[in-house]
Amino acid sequence: MDNYGILSLAPAAIALILAFVTRDALLSILIGVLVGIVIDGQNIVTGFTGLIQEALGNADFIWVLGIEVFIGIMVAFFQKSGAIRAFADWIGKYNLKAKGATFLSFALGIFIFFSDYFSPLYVGNVMRPITDKARVSREMLAYICDSTSAPICCLIPFTSWGIYVAGLLVGIGAITDANISQSVVIHSAPFNFYCIFALVLCGLLSAGVIPHFGPMKKAQKRAMDEGKVIADGANPLLSKELDNIMPKEGIKPNLLVNFLMPAVIIIGITVGTYVITGSALTLEAFVVAVAYQFVTLLVQKMANLKEIMDTAIEGIKSVMSAILILAMAYCINHISGVLGTADYVISVTESWMTPVTLLVVTFLICAFISFFTGTSWGVFAIMIPIAIPLAFNVSGGELNTVVYAAVGAVMGGGTFGDHCSPLSDTTILSSLASGSDHVDHVKTQMPYAITAAVIACIGFLIVGLTL
Repeated sequence: MDNYGILSLAPAAIALILAFVTRDALLSILIGVLVGIVIDGQNIVTGFTGLIQEALGNADFIWVLGIEVFIGIMVAFFQKSGAIRAFADWIGKYNLKAKGATFLSFALGIFIFFSDYFSPLYVGNVMRPITDKARVSREMLAYICDSTSAPICCLIPFTSWGIYVAGLLVGIGAITDANISQSVVIHSAPFNFYCIFALVLCGLLSAGVIPHFGPMKKAQKRAMDEGKVIADGANPLLSKELDNIMPKEGIKPNLLVNFLMPAVIIIGITVGTYVITGSALTLEAFVVAVAYQFVTLLVQKMANLKEIMDTAIEGIKSVMSAILILAMAYCINHISGVLGTADYVISVTESWMTPVTLLVVTFLICAFISFFTGTSWGVFAIMIPIAIPLAFNVSGGELNTVVYAAVGAVMGGGTFGDHCSPLSDTTILSSLASGSDHVDHVKTQMPYAITAAVIACIGFLIVGLTL
């Protein structure tokens, strides 16, 4: 079978519903995985062990795992050097209020546009003590981290996202080579309505231009009135291990050496390798940055070898909850692929696709698939070979607005799930870095993501009607 029909939606649907009901993301996703194994007719024990090996025994997961481990170590070294506290104290001199702290977080996220992994992790860890002091909810910080990661990466044509999509486009219709495909990605950016409106909405909310609404309004009121940056009974994804790491008394950190340089190293290596080779060595950048921190801690006599190793271990412990959730997310994505979730969604929609609704339907299908699978790049790979030939059919084989808009619809729809699904790696990383309860992050962000999606649909409908 290509798919298991409506049953193929069950694992992700059950995981999502349970996550909101139980507030336990890890258990909810695990149950969804087990349900998928049962639907596939496998023995639940051998099926689960086999799924773990297939879903996690690959370079993609190991790469993300490596980044998370080194992020944990890097943040722990920041704590040991006192760099984050020193930066917070320096910013504290300006007595930032909630509006200033949130907009600074937004601006920092926009600045780090080149990596949807590094951006939320850096912004969350750096800004958390500052936003806590300003009485900004952790949910709001997580929303900013998430909204300035995938959406901005998807809009910039020369990031890994743009290059990936350009590669998928080669050979479709009039897109005969890489130069043309890169040009199509560039022309599609103004039609990537979801990413544009997600960023604009986040910026307006961060600057206080428009008021909060939905669950975020309640979270912000709680933080401001009661000083509670997390809700009672919440389970912050950031472990308490980092709270036990204290800098050495009598030694002051240097903001340039201990705070800025690790970021400069990561940015320099990531952007530099991308410019030179066309492939950003993100994991290698984190490894070099952690090695630099290791050396500086020794040279500045902030810790001895044993203390440094103990700090590194505590850092790894601090990200274990996020690693486990991410591992289960990979497993549920894999079993959804086995059950043919994406194929089922496509099969029930392609028969009533019309030229007028092409863009809106393409966006909604991509958004639906990405939300239930937590992956954007997988959606790009599935939907570009389907949606773009349809667009060329509408355009009469010409490269024009309908093709550019269709690419924008696929990219925006795929980003929707990456942006707000509890199964998405960047959503998990945003919760981790901001120290937010993962389910609370998803609940408070959802109305904003849906608002941007509705506006995007209106934009695509207008474009479709004017073609």
